[in-house]
Amino acid sequence: MAVEAWPAEVVEIVGRTGMRGEATQVKVRVNDAPNPRDVGRIITRNVLGPIRVGDILMLRDTGREAKRLNAR
Repeated sequence: MAVEAWPAEVVEIVGRTGMRGEATQVKVRVNDAPNPRDVGRIITRNVLGPIRVGDILMLRDTGREAKRLNAR
């Protein structure tokens, strides 16, 4: 069973999120997508694990976006 995924490059780290700060919210630029309209689009996603600017994420869905972090 093959799962399709599309590459996206991390361009900015927004901050930590989750009940205990276990996830990192990042902005990514979609490099390839099933819909040509999404290529080059910058979206916000939540990521678990270590992440740095310049890393490549493989996204299963390029149309879904995470909610913005609340400023405290």
